[in-house]
Amino acid sequence: MAEKPHINLVFIGHVDHGKSTTVGRLLYDTGALPEQEYRKLKAEAESRGKGTFAFAYVMDNLKEERERGVTIDVAYRKFTGQKNQFTIIDAPGHRDFVKNMITGTSQADAAVLVVAAKEGPQPQTKEHAFLAQVMGLKQLILAINKMDEVKYDEKKFNEVRDEMKKMLTGIGYKEDQVKYVPISSWEGENVAKTSGKMAWYKGPTLVQALDDLKAPEKPTTKPLRLPIQDVYNIKGVGCVPVGRVETGVLKPNDKIIVMPSGKTGEVKSIEAHHEQLTKAEPGDNIGFNVRGLEKKDVARGDVVGHINNPPTVAAEFTAQIVVLSHPTAIPVGYTPVFHMHTAQLSCTITEIQKKLDPKTGQVKEENPKFLKAGDAAIVKIKPLKPICIETYKEFPQLGRFAIRDMGTTVAAGIVLSITPRK
Repeated sequence: MAEKPHINLVFIGHVDHGKSTTVGRLLYDTGALPEQEYRKLKAEAESRGKGTFAFAYVMDNLKEERERGVTIDVAYRKFTGQKNQFTIIDAPGHRDFVKNMITGTSQADAAVLVVAAKEGPQPQTKEHAFLAQVMGLKQLILAINKMDEVKYDEKKFNEVRDEMKKMLTGIGYKEDQVKYVPISSWEGENVAKTSGKMAWYKGPTLVQALDDLKAPEKPTTKPLRLPIQDVYNIKGVGCVPVGRVETGVLKPNDKIIVMPSGKTGEVKSIEAHHEQLTKAEPGDNIGFNVRGLEKKDVARGDVVGHINNPPTVAAEFTAQIVVLSHPTAIPVGYTPVFHMHTAQLSCTITEIQKKLDPKTGQVKEENPKFLKAGDAAIVKIKPLKPICIETYKEFPQLGRFAIRDMGTTVAAGIVLSITPRK
């Protein structure tokens, strides 16, 4: 039995439009949320007087686990369609969503944007859609939710769909990149099954629309890039770095280089889930033992490549960013913490070159003095110490980042060009 293609899915949208309930319903109706777990959540929701939130609790439970520092795998939920298998990176709440979408160990391949039929698109709907566009998500499903609240009215669906179509084409989505699906997550209508309450609708259910998404090709032919998450010193084995292969292939006996330090070594063995591997491919979380490396030579945030194609170390870089939230304004000289793949470090915005119109991507202002929430811009950035990054175009996995300050995600962006260190 060949493995089904795999897609990482992120659920986005305005805070009260039913993202979490949609995720819960999807998991329940596809059999990925066991009945006893659902009953437990339902009882818990009802005991708090929030019966309608049973599904929403599925992901919130995980969120609490996340906050207690349980490993990241727990925060992801898997389910299977007829054609594809999916991992949901749902993060209820705006800030988590951004942090996960950009710095989560796995990147989203597609997004489901949830909009409530009655309220229609809200400011956050647009912000999330623009963010998905900036982060390079080319496949979008627009789930028009809570159709039960508008009595499954076709006219209402068409209104919201047309309004959303206008918004999405305005920010750069092409018509063939977006599908529109009416659902009621609460009633379970048209999510995984349909009971015919919207006989006027001839399109796919949400699950069928997800099955039509294209899984990305594994970037096995690209040069090896493996950001390090942790390094262990194992008795009798030696130095074992741990990380996820983003691009390329790693095999035992390969000669590797760790950047930014430039330390080199030879791979002795590769292991995943306590099994020896003959090779590691993109998406594999592995530990590997390296001859010639010591624990002090490798750290979280370093990137491993083959000796003949070392990862790029940036002296400075140019990026396109979107400012999500900032209490005041971001001036030139601002030095927050950047999260890029597994690295976190302070960087300074040395120039704000252009402010862009989020709706069209056109230049709105040259060399503005500062940026505020909602602005998109092209900026120049100088890391305070050497950092491995790549351009988004060549290595999307190592070309996105989040900017955090005061405990929140302030901005998100992609790397356009790099001045390598000498």
